[in-house]
Amino acid sequence: MSASAPVRPIEFRNTTLGATVAMLQATEPPALADALHKMLGGMPDFFNGEAVILDFSTLPEVPPTIDWAGLNSLLRRYRLQPIGVFGLPPQHAEGARRAGLAELDAAALGDRPAPQAPAPAPAAPPSPAPAVAHAPQAAAQPTMFVDRLLRSGQQIYARGTDLVIVGGVSPGAEVIADGSIHCYGPLRGRAIAGAQGDNKARIIASNFGPELVSISGVFRTFERGIPEAVAGRAAQVRLHGTENTLNIEALQLD
Repeated sequence: MSASAPVRPIEFRNTTLGATVAMLQATEPPALADALHKMLGGMPDFFNGEAVILDFSTLPEVPPTIDWAGLNSLLRRYRLQPIGVFGLPPQHAEGARRAGLAELDAAALGDRPAPQAPAPAPAAPPSPAPAVAHAPQAAAQPTMFVDRLLRSGQQIYARGTDLVIVGGVSPGAEVIADGSIHCYGPLRGRAIAGAQGDNKARIIASNFGPELVSISGVFRTFERGIPEAVAGRAAQVRLHGTENTLNIEALQLD
């Protein structure tokens, strides 16, 4: 996301723990409630009981007090279960413990590599012309393919890769990918691409009719109906411009 894009009071990402992390730029429940309403389109059941860790490391300044009861109540309203905190200023640690939240470090979140033991001292001087060893590059994650229809209540997450759905997505189902999402059947549920912050990700559907689409945390819902230009047609969703505006455009496939 560019430096000129507006800063949101709360953003979400995933961790190797399988929990969601809520990165906070504010701690006041009213400000966060307003941000969540805009992000999620007022859908109180957007999440499905996932555990959430509150990340305070990006706060612009340390607040004098934190309304733990208000934060917990707000998150549970969106069906999130607060389990821990990260990057919390020490003066608020006791309040977090009383609220039943565990203190976690970066290693626990999977954001820091495991510490390496120091290399032993060489037994002899190195040879004059040592061979240069090149570390192998990590293989890219293969694209995830789903060949069946996803029914209401089902969820698929393509971690670190693109997601291709052949069978379609029913209303009430949810598809999430760190990369792009390609749906060759009807797209009727929720589609969330760029889940780890990739603002170049796209959502491409041959039959567009979702309940919600999201690219890198920028959401749009369709309570008032799908725009006529793309309803039931091939369409793509992507971010555009320095402000990362969510664009939905029809595709001409023939």
